[in-house]
Amino acid sequence: MNIVILGASALATAQRLQVLYPQAVIHGLRGRADGAERHYDEFGEHLRALYRAGQPLVVLCAAGIVIRSLAALLAEKGAEPPVLALAEDGSAVVPLLGGLAGVNRLAREIAAHLGVTPAITTSGELRFGTCLLEPPAGYALADLQQGKRFVSDLLGGETVRIEGQAPWLEAAQLPVDNTANRVIHITAQARPAQPEELLIHPRCAAALIECSGTDLPSRLQQALSSANLAPQALAVLLADKTWMANADLHAAAQALNLPLRFIHSTSALPAEHHIGDGLRLLLNEQPLDIERLGQRRGRLSVVGL
Repeated sequence: MNIVILGASALATAQRLQVLYPQAVIHGLRGRADGAERHYDEFGEHLRALYRAGQPLVVLCAAGIVIRSLAALLAEKGAEPPVLALAEDGSAVVPLLGGLAGVNRLAREIAAHLGVTPAITTSGELRFGTCLLEPPAGYALADLQQGKRFVSDLLGGETVRIEGQAPWLEAAQLPVDNTANRVIHITAQARPAQPEELLIHPRCAAALIECSGTDLPSRLQQALSSANLAPQALAVLLADKTWMANADLHAAAQALNLPLRFIHSTSALPAEHHIGDGLRLLLNEQPLDIERLGQRRGRLSVVGL
């Protein structure tokens, strides 16, 4: 995350926010914000560079300045990083862009930390208490464009029924009717969404890799297809701890944008669902808690010799 300030008057609020997000970097205008960690010379150019990099932005200035700076870059809604405007004194939190990238969630976190109320304006989230187009961790939307039409129908007065298990939907204020034509379907199955259906995939599958190689991504895709599992349902790659330094394995995880975890035993893993070429697909009844599966690759820091 990047916290961008224009002058020293916003530094105290930026530092309060950094307590909530310790990895965040404070960017300040050179000559006007000496306490910042990084400095820039031109506000608009710097803001656009961070936006193009897809990094979350919390900008401590008037919302209008942020909008004018980024206006020329606004094209694809699904590709926007979260962008928020924050009053210099922390009195107002306004999510501007990135509704499908968690901007409202960030706004609520920041507002709770600062003791204020976030300015949430997303109609679907205000009406239903949840953003159907941005499911929480553990779930993935199958088709964004169809999802937009589906939410529009609900806002227009259509009712909906829910098929499958999703506790976060049970807590929402959706217009539920068990006889409704519109349906939210929670399934790991790979299939096209029907015209009056919102298809959401629980991330409940894991791939246990038994044979690495540069062709691993293609073998994995073939196994998912053979098992009739949606790619979005795959939550993690697993491998034996002796493979921690395997370059092909790490390259595959990066290419597939999946976490890679290393296990000492297969005893606590989900049930086997399908055997592929050099791998096994495991399927859980609920979304997987990745942190409970094995361990990630460690890091070695040399402090001194």
